[in-house]
Amino acid sequence: MLNNLISAEMPKLPIADWVDSAVDWMSMNLEGLFEGISVSIENVVDFFTWIFMLPHPILFIVILAALSYLAGKWKMALFTVLGFLLIWNLGYWDATMNTLALVLTSGLISIIVGIPIGIWCAKSRGASNIITPLLDFMQTMPAFVYLLPAVTFFSLGVVPGVIASIIFAIPPTIRMTNLGIKQVSGELVEAADAFGSTGAQKLFKVQLPLAMPNIMAGINQTIMLSLSMVVIASMIGAQGIGVEVYRAVTQLQIGKGFEAGLAVVVLAIVLDRLSQNIFKPAQKRRNA
Repeated sequence: MLNNLISAEMPKLPIADWVDSAVDWMSMNLEGLFEGISVSIENVVDFFTWIFMLPHPILFIVILAALSYLAGKWKMALFTVLGFLLIWNLGYWDATMNTLALVLTSGLISIIVGIPIGIWCAKSRGASNIITPLLDFMQTMPAFVYLLPAVTFFSLGVVPGVIASIIFAIPPTIRMTNLGIKQVSGELVEAADAFGSTGAQKLFKVQLPLAMPNIMAGINQTIMLSLSMVVIASMIGAQGIGVEVYRAVTQLQIGKGFEAGLAVVVLAIVLDRLSQNIFKPAQKRRNA
C-alpha cells in the first residue's frame, strides 16, 4: 500500500525521453560533424591495419620481439615470439592485426585528448570539479551502454567500436595526468618560478617529466581498457578477435572460444608490458 501510494504521488522523471530527444537533435543537426569523425577514424584504422598486414607474420614477430627486447626484458621478447607464433598457428593472425589496429587507434586518440584535459584539470580547480564527476560517470556506466549512442551516431562497423572504446578508456589517462602533475613537489615549481621559467617551460621541463610515471600508468590502463572494449564492440560490427569470441559464445563453441581468448590474452600481455616499460630508464628495465 505504501509503495503504491508513493508511486502514485511521485511521477517518474522522463530521463529516457530527454536522452532520446537529445540524441535525435544531435543526429539531425550534427550529421556533418559525425561524418567527418567517421571518415577520419576509418582512415586511421585502415592505415594501422595496412601497416600491420604489410610484412609477413614472421617479420612482424621479429620486429615486435625486438621492441620487446629494447623495452628491457629478453624473457618478454621470448614470450612475444612464442605468443604470436601461437596466434599465427591458430589462424587468428588477421583478426589479431585488426584488433591491434582498433586498440592503437582508440588508445592514441584517448591519449591525445586525455593528456591535455588532465593538464587542464591540474591547472584549474574549476575544470577539475566539473570533469571529475564526469569521469566517475564514464567509469561506472556499464560498458554495453556506450554501444547504443555510438551505433546511433555512426551506424554499425569499426567507427562506433572505436568511439565506444575511447569513451570507456579515456578516464585513466585524464586522472593519472592530473594526479601526476599535482604530485610534483611545490619546491621544484617554486624554484622554476624563481629562475624565471614561463608557464610552458615549467610544464614541459619540470612538471610533465616528473609526472611521466603516473602518466604512463594511466596510458597503460587506457590501452588495456581499449582492448577490453574493442572485444565487446564486436557486437556492433567491429572487426578483430572479438568477432571470433562473440561467435564462439553465441554458438557454444567452447574450444574456439578458448583459442580466441588465448589470442586476446597474448595481445593484452604484450601491450601491457610494452606500455609499462617503454619509458623506464634502460638500466632499470634490464634489472627488472
